[in-house]
Amino acid sequence: MPLRKLSEIERQRLKRLTAASVDVTLIQPTRTGLHKSILDATGAVRTFLREKNLHDYTLQRQGTDHRVFLDAELIETDAVRTSRASLYRPETKTGDPRIWFRGLADYSNPDDMIAITAFNEKLVLINLTRIDLEYVMDVEKRGPLWEIIQQVKGEANDIARELLERLRLIVAKGPLRSVMDVKADTAIGRTLETALGIAMNANRAPDYKGIELKSFRRSAVARENRKTLFAKVPNWGISKFKSSTEILNNFGYSRDGQFKLYCEVSTRKPNSQGLYFKLNDKIGQLDECASGDFGAFASWLMADLRQALLEKHNETFWVSAASFMSEGREYFDFKDVLHTRRPIASQFDILLDQGEITMDHLIKRKPSGSGAEKGPLFKINTSALELLFPPAEKYELHL
Repeated sequence: MPLRKLSEIERQRLKRLTAASVDVTLIQPTRTGLHKSILDATGAVRTFLREKNLHDYTLQRQGTDHRVFLDAELIETDAVRTSRASLYRPETKTGDPRIWFRGLADYSNPDDMIAITAFNEKLVLINLTRIDLEYVMDVEKRGPLWEIIQQVKGEANDIARELLERLRLIVAKGPLRSVMDVKADTAIGRTLETALGIAMNANRAPDYKGIELKSFRRSAVARENRKTLFAKVPNWGISKFKSSTEILNNFGYSRDGQFKLYCEVSTRKPNSQGLYFKLNDKIGQLDECASGDFGAFASWLMADLRQALLEKHNETFWVSAASFMSEGREYFDFKDVLHTRRPIASQFDILLDQGEITMDHLIKRKPSGSGAEKGPLFKINTSALELLFPPAEKYELHL
């Protein structure tokens, strides 16, 4: 069962953990689960445990004789409850992975949102619904939860400071004239990279000594554009369709004299073309589906998507600019930088499920008849950046 939508308070508390580099996964204990002392170990939970080298359900045999126990703690604002996690696969059916924490029924109400992190080889649970993280971090500034957060915080590095100084020197010379003759989405990025002496990024590697540069025009409306995380075509080997051309042929439309498919795909609801995402939790797969009986037609392995995220965004500078036209040419006045560090990969699954991360198809029919795909582009809502990237720091470029 997918997680419910986070409340705004829970969202802000998760953001505070993410900003402190606390790597978490989430569980939502149901009334039945709390009563029977049993919870499904979702794909996100299984991935988290495996990547932390704590447990791999794929290697675990079915039955209670093969049950595994891990030390755990249930964190209160000013106290710690000692617990123990039980991880097993029942003998019934396919042995869907299960997890339980001793004392969880007294720590959580039904449908509370519980963050799980790993610290000192223990699983640490934080009730995002009940615990006032803002009070712990901004007022009390002491206690077990405060101490854990302080110990896992990241620090800035020399390369980031070097890049920031170079950007400020460029900005001090005034707005940059676009390197492209026409106004285009890619003009802002190419103009900034040219000013920094960076060659066009054809191999998708990070731009500046391991730091990825993402530049964007400031939006004139309240909702800023979503930010591109990475491009990733489906795994055609496990997909029903074997090319972007097949996707275009089945779901494309004619507009402005072109046959194309430009649309956003989300887990939350089908788009106008009837396309939506479905997370296949049991096998760690993201399926793109069509409404009705059509079903899944394109698939990605979640492990591949998380790897693409980590490869592209070990560290990122999101550079915003005000743009204006002068004598038929676009100019960019770069304003500030949002500096994000290595993303918390386990959060990627959660944000897909929450609809904060979506994907854009950008497919056009070429004269040859085949489809040309500029993506698919996986994007994140601007307001959710701080749920994925820790710690986010903002730097003004005009001093």
